[in-house]
Amino acid sequence: MKSVYKLFLLCLILAALIILLNVTANFSNKLDDQPLASKERLVLTKKSLGSTALGEVTICVVVCGDRLDEALTMLKSALVFARRPLQFVILAEQNLIPAFSEKLSEWRLISNKTFDFLVRPITFPDGSDVAMWKKLFKPCAAQRLFLPTVLNDTDAVLYVDTDTLFLAPPEKVWDEFRKMNSSQLAALSPEHEDPNTGWYNRFAKHPYYGKLGVNSGVMLMNLTRMREFRWTDYVIPIHKEYKLKITWGDQDIINIIFHYHPEKLYVYSCRYNYRPDHCMYMSVCAEAERAGALVLHGSRGTFHSQKQPPFKAVYRAMQEYQLSTDPYDELLVPMRNYLAMEDKSNCGRVSKVFIIQPELHLAARNF
Repeated sequence: MKSVYKLFLLCLILAALIILLNVTANFSNKLDDQPLASKERLVLTKKSLGSTALGEVTICVVVCGDRLDEALTMLKSALVFARRPLQFVILAEQNLIPAFSEKLSEWRLISNKTFDFLVRPITFPDGSDVAMWKKLFKPCAAQRLFLPTVLNDTDAVLYVDTDTLFLAPPEKVWDEFRKMNSSQLAALSPEHEDPNTGWYNRFAKHPYYGKLGVNSGVMLMNLTRMREFRWTDYVIPIHKEYKLKITWGDQDIINIIFHYHPEKLYVYSCRYNYRPDHCMYMSVCAEAERAGALVLHGSRGTFHSQKQPPFKAVYRAMQEYQLSTDPYDELLVPMRNYLAMEDKSNCGRVSKVFIIQPELHLAARNF
């Protein structure tokens, strides 16, 4: 009786295996019968789901004119704090490309961090006024408006202006992708926290996002969704309609797009894009006071002037730091010292904003 029961079970298992093999073969045949474009979409979907999750962080920057050193200092800050592999995508004027390639190749030899890089020339749409786009607000910053097209094989990037510094692992910003819903295609911080000092709500002559607008200096961009939205199809017509009314160039165009499509934008806090505006009159970024800024944005030249000394102090420490040396002794200690000398200004009175995250990630010597 037991032998008959065992034989019956064996037959059942064999039958189940045969059915499973047939189903798998049929699915494979259906996939092979699909047009090439359909199969590519399947591959793209798999790639896009993974690329914005826990893997490599892709940082994109656009560099023109005299911004080479500033951009390299920003990239260095990303490497200092990174805990995951990084991919740098640099769009630069032709004459700057050799300098980037040389320095980043050197860093790969001396750094213990895993990173790759791609340096490409700046390009604008065929038939467009290239000279005009290059001069719109900051040198070449308008290139970011066309990233979905220029980087057509890239799923997502963390775009940052050259005048930014990471004070924490870049993945702290990157992981905000996971908080975005299925409609949202980008993430930005508010332009202001206080309506009394806001620019857009007091002076703008064009539509803008929300009550106070958004700042475009630190921007998560889901390029796949932006292409599906046909982002670049909005850019040129909006510029044509509002070109005599915009002041901040590409940022104003981004604000106009999200004014009409607010559901497409995810807004993160001021600590993801901490600027002089958050402390020059009074401290208005409570989250940064509590937990520290993640990205410092030295807008309006504050990394290079005495307008807001703490910004210059942090930049100086990062600029002087050599990647092959101990970041505790050669970066954190000088940063503390430089900040301690600049405690008289309004921003200096909240110096903890600048040092909380570096202390957290470098003081333990866990690098």
